[in-house]
Amino acid sequence: MSDPRPIAFEPFSDEHQVFRRTVREFCEKELAPHARAWDEAGGFPRELFRRFGELGLFGIRHAPAWGGSGLDYWYVVAYAEELARSRNGGLGTAMLVQGEMATPIIGELGTEEQKREFLAPALRGEKVAALAISEPDAGSDVAAIRTRARRDGEDWVVSGSKMWISNGTRADFLTLAVRTGEEGHAGLSLLTFPTDVRGFEVSRKLEKVGNLSSDTAALYFDECRIPLRYLLGEENQGFYYIMTGFQGERLVAAVTAVAASQLLLDDAMRYGHERKAFGRPVVSFQAWRHRLADHLARVEAARWLTYRAADLFNRREEALREISMAKLVACDLAQAVAYDCMQLHGGMGYVTETDVARAWRDLRLLPIAGGSSEIMKEIISRAAGM
Repeated sequence: MSDPRPIAFEPFSDEHQVFRRTVREFCEKELAPHARAWDEAGGFPRELFRRFGELGLFGIRHAPAWGGSGLDYWYVVAYAEELARSRNGGLGTAMLVQGEMATPIIGELGTEEQKREFLAPALRGEKVAALAISEPDAGSDVAAIRTRARRDGEDWVVSGSKMWISNGTRADFLTLAVRTGEEGHAGLSLLTFPTDVRGFEVSRKLEKVGNLSSDTAALYFDECRIPLRYLLGEENQGFYYIMTGFQGERLVAAVTAVAASQLLLDDAMRYGHERKAFGRPVVSFQAWRHRLADHLARVEAARWLTYRAADLFNRREEALREISMAKLVACDLAQAVAYDCMQLHGGMGYVTETDVARAWRDLRLLPIAGGSSEIMKEIISRAAGM
């Protein structure tokens, strides 16, 4: 039998790695030292949006005409992987919402006027963006959205509410999902919605288990008037736009989960050599060596599953199945990794000041947000013909 063909797949060029090192240095020197303080304060300085914009981190794959860099998706992967080194999931969530969730659809569907008014200042970090889809009774079930926009002359009149909106308390605009037609998935549309209009209100900032520095809000709309020209794409096609947009959100969640898991394991192995029990390092016990070895193998497998999905996404090929698998595997795995790494730290792992405790809290969001693990299993099962 002939030898199998060698596998040669290196997604990151020298240019990608130079970019990676720049992001890593920024995260480790300018962000990580403040991780605990920002959680305790319940937020981080708004000026950080401008700093990310100056570094070009919001415009990685956006068109240069609007302030982007026009780079491939592997730069986004490198960025998301290194952003985990900020040691603050709330900050990471806020910045990924800005550059990878709320704005890509504007870049793809928006008019020149919408790009000039919303996209360009968001890429510079001058305006804060939020993605407003979920509602109190419509999380994973997007087709159940009730917030309605009706035509009245030259305006849309928006009424309803949104829930669990990251960047919600200080967003300058929303990429907003509304019902413009019949019930179900066929009657949804997307709008660019400036938050300085009459009738819009931040109902409250939500107190969460983790991601404490990210402002997550409940929003209320009472007969808010915005121009008809703020419609994104075609009317009543919003469900399909949302489903397409979810792919980028879910993929970056998988990338984040893998990177955070690797960082946790690196920390645990280092601390396992320092912490002594019964006169020797904790990591010298077979129980811990084998548990960490198992996690290292599974994280590596999750990484390459995620890279496979990223490769398809980068080439604009169908990747619903692969992205759903990557999010399911990576985000669920991160829960087990965080649990065991906290356990290895012993009492110090339960102290809120430690990185492992913060990661344990923050990572719990990943199997819930952007489509729960249960939804991912449903997508995968349907793709398999079940």
